[in-house]
Amino acid sequence: MSQTVEQVRWTVRDLEVLPQSEGTRYELINGELFVTRSPHRKHQQISGKIFAVLDAWSEESGLGESILAPGIIPSDADNVIPDVVWVSTARLVQLEDDAGHLTGFPELIVEVISPGEVNIRRDREAKLKLYSIQGVQEYWIVDRFTQRLEVYRRGQGQLGLVATLLADDQLTSPLLPGLSSPIRRFFI
Repeated sequence: MSQTVEQVRWTVRDLEVLPQSEGTRYELINGELFVTRSPHRKHQQISGKIFAVLDAWSEESGLGESILAPGIIPSDADNVIPDVVWVSTARLVQLEDDAGHLTGFPELIVEVISPGEVNIRRDREAKLKLYSIQGVQEYWIVDRFTQRLEVYRRGQGQLGLVATLLADDQLTSPLLPGLSSPIRRFFI
């Protein structure tokens, strides 16, 4: 006699009863719980440098805002904390709740990879699928270990890899007209 074990589906409400610690982050993707520690200092520095580039461009263009590590809670089964996002002014008005969380997905999401198979699978598979389903226009996966940035862009209804940028390459985006930054600056 065989038995099947159903996978536990976590909800946003379940997160409220988990122990809260400054160094622990909980994320839900389609009801699957991911628990991570605070990222490495270099991870945070890279996130900050990307934020700074996006923030400067946003200030100059007036087209939107960059946000560091926002909570995105679009449903009871999904609750993610990307490293950096960029959201247009018009979309931000639609997405932000009274607690300052986003209730839907911005146009651009950036994730800096943390070491470990579970972290890599979360960013390259689970989050890529979630962001694709939810209509994100661009998704950047930044690998601090290989010093490269992968650009996924929406085409034919889903996110697909369009470029892998290395240290000597320039980052540009049709989503962010006039933005240009050398990849190298994120890793120094």
